[in-house]
Formats: sequence, structure tokens, C-alpha cells
Amino acid sequence: MLGSYILVIKLNREKNIIVGKMGEIFFDKGHYVYVGSALNGIIQRVSRHLNPQKKLHWHIDYLLEFAKIESIYYKQSNTQQECEIASELKEKLQPVPGFGCSDCNCKSHLFYGTYDRVIDSIEKLEMDRLLIEANS
Repeated sequence: MLGSYILVIKLNREKNIIVGKMGEIFFDKGHYVYVGSALNGIIQRVSRHLNPQKKLHWHIDYLLEFAKIESIYYKQSNTQQECEIASELKEKLQPVPGFGCSDCNCKSHLFYGTYDRVIDSIEKLEMDRLLIEANS
């Protein structure tokens, strides 16, 4: 299964986190939405995110050291759609500047908002929920 995915992530307390070459970023307590693409397989990519024993490579890996994935959504496609999804999310949620978008022109691929706003924003995207154990 190829396409794009969204991770709904909860950070239980505010925290400064060193995010690779981006350096230290302050993260508020609350809910975040991360958008990614997986043209080599959504299940494989999401499984990597859920694995607590991984090499820190992508920006999201650093956040997931301290936060928990609560739910996962996906959209099947043979083309990258993460930038279009990110563009929709930035209309309702607060972007974390430069996060997860070093290979495109987006402002961010990570967004912050209240739980209700996060869920409302995702529902408008008409993505399917991935039923996989989210226990990172």
C-alpha cells in the first residue's frame, strides 16, 4: 500500500527537544499532526515510526523520542501528496516552521492544535484510519 499518512501525536508536557540539524525546538504540551509520504509502503514506514528502537534520522524521530503516536491516518496514492495535505492542515493548525519539509517548499509538515481542531482538520481530508497498534 503506497501513499501518504498522518500521525496524530501527543506530547504530555512542554519540552525543548534537539531535532537533528534544526537544533533545539520548544514544543508545547498537546497534540501534533505529522504528514509523511510512503511511496515504498505505508505499513513499513509507519512500523518504523512505531518502533522505539530506531536510529534517529528524520525530524519526526526526535519528537517521537518524547511523544506518543495516538492514531494514524492514510491515503493511498502512487504520487506524493504530503505537500497538498500539509497545505490543507496549515489552514486550521499551527505549523512548526521547517519541521519535516527539508526536501520541499512547504512551511512545515508538523502542525500543532487542540485535539478537537486536529481531529476536525483530519476529518476534512477524508483519509482512512489505519488500524495498527500505536504504542511508541
